[in-house]
Amino acid sequence: MSDRLVIIPTFNEIENIEAIIQAVFALEKDFHVLIVDDNSPDGTAQAVYALQKVFVDKLFIEVREEKSGLGTAYIHGFKWAIAKKYDYIFEMDADFSHTPTDLVRLYEACYNGADVSVGSRYTKGVNVVDWPLYRVLLSYGASFYVKMITGMRVHDPTAGFVCYRRYVLENIRLDSVRFIGYAFQIEMKFRAYLQKYSIEEVSIVFRDRVKGKSKMSGSIIKEAVFGVLAMKFRSLFQKNKF
Repeated sequence: MSDRLVIIPTFNEIENIEAIIQAVFALEKDFHVLIVDDNSPDGTAQAVYALQKVFVDKLFIEVREEKSGLGTAYIHGFKWAIAKKYDYIFEMDADFSHTPTDLVRLYEACYNGADVSVGSRYTKGVNVVDWPLYRVLLSYGASFYVKMITGMRVHDPTAGFVCYRRYVLENIRLDSVRFIGYAFQIEMKFRAYLQKYSIEEVSIVFRDRVKGKSKMSGSIIKEAVFGVLAMKFRSLFQKNKF
């Protein structure tokens, strides 16, 4: 059995799901995959069920009743992974914005001593392909803002391509994580930072999705901007919440 599990949350990813699963299983190292699907009406889950007949005992799926947010999908996956005793637990998007071969580099960073490894777009300039300029500026500006407010020295705190050692997730109070959108990524890193876990950034190239639709919305951006201030406040004055 592999000690590495890749969690991929999905909602309407029928155009990408088979290819991303096959790409992970084609890697030189053995990874297992857990799909957390929010009851996609486009048949995403059914495609995964069909592939389970090919990738027996290494492809798993959890289907939730409704679309409940990225953060809750990952927490669902984290708890599943902890119960199954995986030592290295990964977050990755389904749309190929994260290159599957970089999973090996994230794993090696943690295997060699990091508690958390982050696939970072901003450690060596701006490594983003096919995004419009306004979105690059928004993302890069958000990263600077988060570093300024939180004190974390993570160049890409909103990154969603991450490897956690199991003990990190066991010691973070997952049930108290508040954010459910992309700010979830900030909160998870901040909680690891407060517990003094080592966070290593691995430089990657991030590519915009080619197939399917982005899940970005105004409410997600609002959560990230205003929620970071509230999160920092709670960490200072309500330490028991962390």
